[in-house]
Amino acid sequence: MLDLGISKMALIGAVALIVIGPEKLPRVARTVGTLLGKAQRYVNDVKAEVNRSMELDELRKMKDTVEGAARDVEHSIQTQASDFDRQWSSPGEGVDAAVPAIGADPPAPIYKNPGKNWRLKRGTVPQWYKARNGVRTKALSGAARVARYRPQKFH
Repeated sequence: MLDLGISKMALIGAVALIVIGPEKLPRVARTVGTLLGKAQRYVNDVKAEVNRSMELDELRKMKDTVEGAARDVEHSIQTQASDFDRQWSSPGEGVDAAVPAIGADPPAPIYKNPGKNWRLKRGTVPQWYKARNGVRTKALSGAARVARYRPQKFH
């Protein structure tokens, strides 16, 4: 922009003092300052808008590349699925081996999940043994313990 040093600013101020006069100079300086501030804010707003539009264009390009990659992945998955379906439905050497011949051994039984809850911690002592010997299997809260072991009043 302009190269304004202290000496040039002093020269401009002296000329403005002579031309405008001492009584109007403060009002003119305020007006010039206000106009310069508005111009600076306008330039900053334009810069920010240009930066936003550039970022928006970059994001659109990135979105297009990601969508293209997703379409390619989806297409490859669909082609592999259709190939698998074709191989599964068409008779081949693997299917004949799976069908038992007459008089051959029956196929192996299908695995059945035992239904155990692996998250549940189980002790080594069986529950029936604990019940027979009076071992406490459940924790009591403080209030329940007091209520259970409080001595009975005699009437």
